[in-house]
Amino acid sequence: MDDKIRVEVKGLTYSERPSGAYALLLESVNEKIKIPIVIGAFEAQSIAIALDKMTKPPRPMTHDLFQSMLEKHEISLKEVLIKDLQDGVFYAELVFKSSDTEHQIDSRPSDAIALALRSMCPIYTTKEVLIKAGMASSVKKPEHPSSKNPLISNQKKLDDLNSISKENLEELLNKAILSEDYELAARIRDTLNNK
Repeated sequence: MDDKIRVEVKGLTYSERPSGAYALLLESVNEKIKIPIVIGAFEAQSIAIALDKMTKPPRPMTHDLFQSMLEKHEISLKEVLIKDLQDGVFYAELVFKSSDTEHQIDSRPSDAIALALRSMCPIYTTKEVLIKAGMASSVKKPEHPSSKNPLISNQKKLDDLNSISKENLEELLNKAILSEDYELAARIRDTLNNK
């Protein structure tokens, strides 16, 4: 695939909306465009452990077990590709190499990234996914960051993003990025893509 773009894990953020979800933050290496992906608590914990190479759980977690099995059978994870985004759901693919054979397996992005971090293999996305989900890092900071946006402070309005105008959503998206609320930014991005 010619339009592969290398991305790196930039971190995880916790959000109480909805029900304690986490946002995994990827960033394109050259363009510095961020892609937030909402993931579950278990996957976030596994990714956090892989990012913090000093932490070693007392017993192997699921992704550690999977990595050990790959190594035992001399199978290497060559790369991970975040290949599609449909209706707010990301799709990924694992590319394995065994002997001289290459295999692709569909995966959730959170599982694929947890394995990629353990295998120290590159993570890619496509230009199309970057266009659909990407958020530029070069958003200007407001002069008074302490001033609250009335849209952000009104939680009831945020529960129904469809009722907010496109212009207000774009403004809200910039403020969510500035405040590093990537879970909210991802929800706003998905709403804007459906308008």
